[in-house]
Amino acid sequence: MVAINVRNKNYKLTIMNINEITNRIKELSKESSGKIESKIKFKLTDGCIFIDDTIEPTLINNEDSEAHCTIIINNSDFVKLLDKEMDSMQAFMSGKMKIEGEMTVAMKLSSIFG
Repeated sequence: MVAINVRNKNYKLTIMNINEITNRIKELSKESSGKIESKIKFKLTDGCIFIDDTIEPTLINNEDSEAHCTIIINNSDFVKLLDKEMDSMQAFMSGKMKIEGEMTVAMKLSSIFG
């Protein structure tokens, strides 16, 4: 956590690294395993997260494997998606999130991320 003082107001900013985000995704996958039924890769600021939801149990790691859909987003915005502080459609329309590959797979993610 980073503390920032802007004009005598203190703000706490949490910046998660790739390992922390991967662990968070693993926790979330326990609730939503099998809902996407595809291979997805998130390219983040400091690495990638690969999710293979075509197998049981869902495989989640940090390998740069081939996926049906690749989502490019920075760590901070991805955490906002996870925390439901940002809508996935809003992130896409504002250019904070880019999608490569099968758009239908990305649309399935909105049921998880909102």
